Amino acid sequence: MPEHIYIIMCVCAPVIIGWVLDLLFGDPRWLPHPVVLFGKMIAAGERKLNRPERNRRVSGAVMAATLVVVVFASTWLLTAVADKLSPVAGIAVRSILVFFCLAGTTLTREVRDVFIALDRSLDAGRRQVARIVGRDTSELSSDEVRTAALETLAENLSDGVVAPLFWYLLLGVPGMMAYKMINTLDSMVGYRTERYLDFGRFAARLDDVANWLPARLTAFLMVLSCGGRLSHFRFVLRYGRCHASPNSGWPEAALAGALGCRFGGPHYYFGTLFPKPYIGTDDRPLSTADMKKAVVINRFSEILMILIVASLLSLRLLF
Repeated sequence: MPEHIYIIMCVCAPVIIGWVLDLLFGDPRWLPHPVVLFGKMIAAGERKLNRPERNRRVSGAVMAATLVVVVFASTWLLTAVADKLSPVAGIAVRSILVFFCLAGTTLTREVRDVFIALDRSLDAGRRQVARIVGRDTSELSSDEVRTAALETLAENLSDGVVAPLFWYLLLGVPGMMAYKMINTLDSMVGYRTERYLDFGRFAARLDDVANWLPARLTAFLMVLSCGGRLSHFRFVLRYGRCHASPNSGWPEAALAGALGCRFGGPHYYFGTLFPKPYIGTDDRPLSTADMKKAVVINRFSEILMILIVASLLSLRLLF
């Protein structure tokens, strides 16, 4: 086998193998997950550093930067050691780490479970959607529960699939793992509450930067998955900015445009009401058929991203 073909296989194989593993298994609850370890590291650092006597903004920035660098360096070391053992070991380690970094199947299952739970009762639906959103779900109506689930599905396509693959393309598995630490930091301390406003500011901004291009790429892939209509692109350009986050609105706008519905609006986080603009204008009820269509859009978008990453990696190695 020519050497360049062998190198391309070694670089592209982990992406394809990891994605297929995620497609087949999701995140098995019995399997230890690096993100759980990331969460424990963040929680320990936050307890120690997020105190009134400290400069919370500086402490939070130091903690976030340190954790990201540690994850990048330790992943690079792990893959270097695996490569020394054998090419197969290197591919295996990278494939497993890619598998850990992708979350498309798990969120798809969770969103399906929300709609199934709602068929039983509103309380069951509220409890189920609370597993995947950070907002207060105790007062949500049935349609608000469905909306929250589909908004999360769209946002997770960016955070859980496209963005990790984007950083794999740029910086390999170490970059992918570092991104997951950034994303976990934002999900734990990146809130505009009294406790986290200063301490989590750097983590939130870092997450905004890390997701800026992937979020817009996600929206583009979703529009392509729906046929690439010009009106759909215009809808995304109009409503992609209608969100408190500089990034979350883009995939949400792409899905709202595909379904012909309305997302967004004010939400409660940790007992505090945060005003948010609406994405779209058609406040129609959502259904299980909408959820199934959204899942298909997500899957097609994932496939497009896998093909893009594999193609660009191959071209980079060839030329």
